[in-house]
Amino acid sequence: MAREIIHTPEAPAAIGAYSQAVKCGKTVYVSGQIPLDPATGELVQDSMEAQIRRVFENLRAIVTAAGGDFSHVTKLNVYLTDLSHFALLNKIMGEYFSEPYPARAAVQVAALPRGAAVEMDCIVELD
Repeated sequence: MAREIIHTPEAPAAIGAYSQAVKCGKTVYVSGQIPLDPATGELVQDSMEAQIRRVFENLRAIVTAAGGDFSHVTKLNVYLTDLSHFALLNKIMGEYFSEPYPARAAVQVAALPRGAAVEMDCIVELD
């Protein structure tokens, strides 16, 4: 099966040896996104709310570039350096997604790239 590399300037450029996303058939695998501002490449240093929103915006830009929207997200993985932000994550996620919600894992990790407090990746199934 042919693979298509998905890239958009509306999301941060990859900071390593990976693609923003890879499309195989109707499935899109979106790489982990941290709260980088795509315009500056700098990590958002504002509130945790601003960081979570920036990550969702980065994911949305990539999903859109692949031809989908958040209703096509089937699995979302969330990595937090502090699970005390779990309730805030749920609140904000409810603004970006509607029922039926995607499957999700949310775990606490020791560290993330560039000292980020949150990272997310997802799998998308296009129509």
